[in-house]
Amino acid sequence: MKTIALIEKGKDGSYGVYTPDLNSLIIGSGATVAEAIADFQNSMAEVRTAFKDAGEPLPDELQDVEFEYRYDIASVFDYFDYINVSKFATRIGINPSLLRQYKSGGTYISERQAGKIESAIHRLGQELLAVSLLPR
Repeated sequence: MKTIALIEKGKDGSYGVYTPDLNSLIIGSGATVAEAIADFQNSMAEVRTAFKDAGEPLPDELQDVEFEYRYDIASVFDYFDYINVSKFATRIGINPSLLRQYKSGGTYISERQAGKIESAIHRLGQELLAVSLLPR
């Protein structure tokens, strides 16, 4: 079963991962997105171990579960930190200062603006998939 794991930057600057669609609470946290995901995956392993040690069956919703990670703006630019935020903003027609504010997590982002950024990230991915390197 595939379910969503949301990654969000907290007010304290740390990152959290949680599963809003499951009855079983699986969470992770860390100073970076990578740390939060690792903690989240460790939490899932601990839940499996706890059920096994108790001799209880794992709930159906956790059987063969796969997570689709979804990011808030701050989290995506933390996890993919090799994307130059200012250059990316200029390329897609957003004020670089505004995108940096979105990245910091302190500025409200409309659904329309988030969609524009998400579409641009997907286009970038498609462009990268089309790259062919010449061996030398």
